[in-house]
Amino acid sequence: MKICHIITRLIVGGAQENTLLTCEGLAARGHQVTLISGPETGPEGSLWERADDGGYELVTVDSLRRNVRPVAELRCLVALRRLLRDSRFDVVHTHSSKAGILGRYAAAAAQVPIVVHTIHGMSFNRTQSASLHRLYRMLERRAARKTHAIIAVADAMIEQSVRAGIAPAEKFTTIRSGIETSRFAPDPQVRAQVRADWKVRDDDVVIGTIARLFSNKGYEDLLEALPRVARRCPNARLVWVGDGANRQEYVRQVEQLGLGNRLHLTGLVRPEDVPRLLNGFDVLVHASRWEGLPRAVVQALLMEVPVVSYDNDGAPEVVIQDCTGELVPFGDVRRLADGIIRLAVSSVRRRRLGQEGRRRCLKEFDHHRMVERIESIYHRLHSSDG
Repeated sequence: MKICHIITRLIVGGAQENTLLTCEGLAARGHQVTLISGPETGPEGSLWERADDGGYELVTVDSLRRNVRPVAELRCLVALRRLLRDSRFDVVHTHSSKAGILGRYAAAAAQVPIVVHTIHGMSFNRTQSASLHRLYRMLERRAARKTHAIIAVADAMIEQSVRAGIAPAEKFTTIRSGIETSRFAPDPQVRAQVRADWKVRDDDVVIGTIARLFSNKGYEDLLEALPRVARRCPNARLVWVGDGANRQEYVRQVEQLGLGNRLHLTGLVRPEDVPRLLNGFDVLVHASRWEGLPRAVVQALLMEVPVVSYDNDGAPEVVIQDCTGELVPFGDVRRLADGIIRLAVSSVRRRRLGQEGRRRCLKEFDHHRMVERIESIYHRLHSSDG
């Protein structure tokens, strides 16, 4: 089939990695694949180099940008419609909020036979004002009418969408976001080297994060929890993987708490370096206010690193209390701290939860399985259309 994927930007992120793996997998299966994206990257880093080597056609639409600008949105819609009409795709598959809405409208206007959308995280969420929340919900409902199938990376996304009246439940399918699981294997030698680079002792407990240093990623709550953790765990060390606009402010707050000597920041890292760094972790903390199904959580569990996470969105589908980690009520900072402490003080418990997390995620998150299931949806819709 002739297949087009559309995403707003190719930053380093879960939705983007999912999309590139899907395009690569479909191209390897003999489909003619095109990926359309806007030109922007950002402090998260860029995946353009990998996309260039993906074995499929890559097209940039300059007007497809993250910030909302009405004139630019109209220009983008016209450009997308022209591209889709001229190329006569069998399938258009959209990702992310803006590309998801504009891409589906353009596909419908170009009379593309099959239109699919993936929800990686809800476009309307608790971080928005009430008016913006209503606007995105309305736009998603209208775009859903132009969509033949909607994929969600977590059951929670389907529940939230159906509850919001986006579309009936039968239009949705959960397909876990694929990961190159073969890259994730715990290695004691790598662990020793990484921790030496961080100047971490063998008996230190590394409490790590993998997230942008930015609002809504949970650092405010983690900072509030740190004094309690530090009192109970004098051997706790912090490693933050990533970068962002709030870096200096967060570091300043850590220093004010008297914990500056316990913090190591890696800055931006390439996606392929994440498994190596995870070897050095003992616990991953995920306190984001809004997520689909957090990729960093799955990556940590694949490396036998147990997770402390809030119970929002798709996290409870992988972070299972006393099975793969500590699941904490959303926004309860005291219990977030206590969850970190329970894992930090018991290496036996960490090992048990981490091993079970790896076993489960190897089964559920392999990217080959994701591509197979996405392809099967295309074939089903193609058969019913024909």
